[in-house]
Amino acid sequence: MTIISLLLLASLLPHLTFTARVKVGIENGTEAKPHSRPYMVSLQLHKRHNCGGFLISDEFVLTAAHCWGGYPHILTVVVGAHDLRNSKISHRVGVKTYIPHPNYSPLCLIGNDIMLLRLKKKVKLNNYVKWISLPKQGEDVNANTLCSVAGWGRLSINGPASDCLLEANMTIIDNTECKCRWRDDYKASQMICAYGDGGSCSGDSGGPLVCGNIAVGVTSFVDKERCNSPKLPNVYTKISAFLPWIHQIIRNVK
Repeated sequence: MTIISLLLLASLLPHLTFTARVKVGIENGTEAKPHSRPYMVSLQLHKRHNCGGFLISDEFVLTAAHCWGGYPHILTVVVGAHDLRNSKISHRVGVKTYIPHPNYSPLCLIGNDIMLLRLKKKVKLNNYVKWISLPKQGEDVNANTLCSVAGWGRLSINGPASDCLLEANMTIIDNTECKCRWRDDYKASQMICAYGDGGSCSGDSGGPLVCGNIAVGVTSFVDKERCNSPKLPNVYTKISAFLPWIHQIIRNVK
């Protein structure tokens, strides 16, 4: 298989330090303006960045299902962060409930790679902490649309991670082309692929693919040989395909 989930990378790179054993930083990215993406969260394991995610309400985070793999009930959500070394503005919130999509399989790693995290307490919204809007059900993003990604992940497959939030522009690729490149690994009904001068890398799993001011995708997997590969573009879970499930979970909160 030519893909790598941004979590599976851990098992393939045993010689790296612990902080490297995570999903796929932004390669060729630039530092984001501090707190310009107040919806971004860092999912941390033992106070080390493990995955990305984003607020969709004051109580729920959306991320990739594979970000939970092997670490039940001990992830911490850090909101309001830019530089992960500076905790003056950011704060930590525990996870009350992990809700991976029921059709996600940790053995397969491909498909239905989406998860909701219900926080132990609602976050206080301010200039540094806000949620991002989601698309409408069934809504597709047109090919050649300019979008963006962000994260605290690695700068390349074997490169260092970034303490500051990095971002990069990405262009949506036509589904036919994505299918041609990824073949059976790509499911157009629930995936989006995109490519740019910079893109998602190890540690960025679970972060949003943002078009305009709307989160349309969740960072899912990349080519195992190279982050942001021109031959095998980055793949994102299509949020609009999972809106009924998302809304059902949030509506049933008690």
